[in-house]
Amino acid sequence: HETLLQMKAKGIRIRRTWESLAPLTSLIPGILSAAVFLAGAILLFKGAVPAETERLRALSFLVSLPVVEISHFGASLLGVGLLFLARGLARRLDGAYVLTLLFLSGGILLSFFRGLDFEAAALLGVVLLALLPCRKSFYRKSALFGAPLTKSWLLGVGMILGATLWLGFFSHRHVEYRPELWWQFTLHGSASRFLRSAVGMSVMGLALGLNGLLRPVRVRPSPATPADLAQAETIVRQSPRAEANLALLGDKSFLFSQSGRAFVMYGASGASWISMSDPVGPGEEVPELAWRFREAAEASGANPAFYEVREDYLSLYREMGLMILKIGEEARVPLEGFSLEGGSNREFRATRKKMEEREGCRFSVLEPGEVKKRLEEIRQVSDAWLAEKNTREKGFSLGFFREENLVRGPVAVVEKDERVVAFANLWLSGGKEELSPDLMRYAREAPRDVMTYLFVETMTWGKAQGYRWFNLGMAPLSGLEEESGKIWPKAGSFLFQHGEHFYNFRGLRQYKEKFHPVWEPRFLVTTGALSLPRVMADVAALVSGGLIGVFSK
Repeated sequence: HETLLQMKAKGIRIRRTWESLAPLTSLIPGILSAAVFLAGAILLFKGAVPAETERLRALSFLVSLPVVEISHFGASLLGVGLLFLARGLARRLDGAYVLTLLFLSGGILLSFFRGLDFEAAALLGVVLLALLPCRKSFYRKSALFGAPLTKSWLLGVGMILGATLWLGFFSHRHVEYRPELWWQFTLHGSASRFLRSAVGMSVMGLALGLNGLLRPVRVRPSPATPADLAQAETIVRQSPRAEANLALLGDKSFLFSQSGRAFVMYGASGASWISMSDPVGPGEEVPELAWRFREAAEASGANPAFYEVREDYLSLYREMGLMILKIGEEARVPLEGFSLEGGSNREFRATRKKMEEREGCRFSVLEPGEVKKRLEEIRQVSDAWLAEKNTREKGFSLGFFREENLVRGPVAVVEKDERVVAFANLWLSGGKEELSPDLMRYAREAPRDVMTYLFVETMTWGKAQGYRWFNLGMAPLSGLEEESGKIWPKAGSFLFQHGEHFYNFRGLRQYKEKFHPVWEPRFLVTTGALSLPRVMADVAALVSGGLIGVFSK
């Protein structure tokens, strides 16, 4: 037993070490992007100063003057191109990767032919060699100019071009300007070559900059249309995640993949665009869709965030340069092993006996057609529950009472004296992977333990139907004591342990624990620590239906 504990502890240490190194690997594309930007700047700076006389003389024996002139002009254009391609590398674009390899190779060749510039050629060669083994880091098939350039990137490019012009004029300050300089082609006419290159790089920089700045990709969030909901429903029915049904509540906007087989469901609040969970759809569609969502949010001046995401795509979010915070754990009961037999389930058998024999309750699952007939009964239970709890409907990450939502799927009910006293509408996943209760409400006259009875019978029904998992939902702030970090894990863990005044965090965890679930972590992904407080406030506003709802039940 001691050996097993040691092996488990060692495994945990190895996992945490690997997780600590994972963010470093995600930095590789950013580092290469900076290196390519530097290579472009070097090409421009080296072209702005006169080449060494001895090297030009030696070069004259190898190539003709037109080759020198074309190489000088071309190297400057390639330098500008690398400044913009570096942005594409930061966005992980495969097209930017291929073009960068070509531009670096061309820059090496032209550096040699414009003045035997071995130093610039060597630097570009190092960057080229660093890029070659990193092909898999640039996987996006998006258009190179599919998103506008950020103002900070344009400012950086402008500063490099301005510095190049200043360096060129300063290096040739001894040359008196004459109109004839534009048309002089001589081996040592570096001033003329600089003037022509300055015009070329300025025109190219201005054209690429305006193209990136004015490209109309700004997306304004708009309520989902009936067509959007119909398209989303087709995708939801195939998803193995029951939580994908949140898309059908009608309170979110959608960003669909180019193929239409996947989507991001999100809400806009304050200065944030919040995606509810990971993108929904086939795994191969997720990376590009997550990037598009981030770029659309940033183009609209908003902070992108992903709320309650699973572990599946954490490596993707790290590659995107986003910060990941654990916010709790989700309870999922494996139905294959679920049973009322055995000593550990004695409480469930007692609850069933009490509810059915003493209280005269009966459990059933209503199909959509039956739900329509008894909708008014169910509504009365929901209204009574809201009044009893002195609360109002929530949204976004939680379901709310809406006729269209309830009649879309089955509803589990508990009846007493032929009247519904408790209900839970059920969300079903594709492939019978998972089912999950959405609204879970009961009337004031419902017997004690009615919800435990409802859950147990729903799990028994789900197992008989062939479902693999029963999702009990989140336990907020649960499991944060296992996380590393200085502020958030400690603050969240403290609130979990001592925050009963605000929310029964520990009680909720303990209640779900008796169903013997598998606990899976859930995360909030955002752009950084500075945006975190605002993002959390915007998430709370979305869930509560506005800032007023945050401070009231």
